[in-house]
Amino acid sequence: MTGKTKIAIFASGSGSNFAALEIACREGELDAEIVLVMTDKPASFVVERARQADIRAVALEQNAFPSKREFEEALIAILQEAGVEWIVLAGYMRLIGPTLLDAYPSRIVNIHPSLLPSFPGKDAIGQAIAHGVKVTGVTVHLVDEGMDTGPILAQAAVRVVEGNPEMTAQAIHAVEHVIYKEALQSLFTSEMKCKA
Repeated sequence: MTGKTKIAIFASGSGSNFAALEIACREGELDAEIVLVMTDKPASFVVERARQADIRAVALEQNAFPSKREFEEALIAILQEAGVEWIVLAGYMRLIGPTLLDAYPSRIVNIHPSLLPSFPGKDAIGQAIAHGVKVTGVTVHLVDEGMDTGPILAQAAVRVVEGNPEMTAQAIHAVEHVIYKEALQSLFTSEMKCKA
């Protein structure tokens, strides 16, 4: 699989974005190889999804370490051993700290279920519905030290299903599964051109 960008997927939940990206890699829509799945929740379904796809999954819980710095140093050792070039956050519910940011500067990407800068942080869909907006969306962005504040790579609008967070979430997930692979492919293609 030479020439493909080696990525690690970080996820805390069911892993639907991981599944969509794994299919995109397998079908040649994304020139990347998922070499590792990292989770902070050992019981999360993404671990089973990774096993089914024959991809190594590692579960590390931050509270098992004396500090966030030591937790992230342990992550970095695993990532470097696997040859990871980019970190792709896919429902990873933990703020990335300075240790990991310094190890992967401008090489951590996140997807967020809103049109940033609107509704950053947790429960973006709930925030959008509570504010009564008619349109929300999806944002793919680079990760910096802030909460969903990094440079935006791609956005797409999604209509809110009034009073129905579940249907709104379904619509957002459908868009996420398309926009994330497209944004990552664009990012990795640009990097390959710069290296050439």
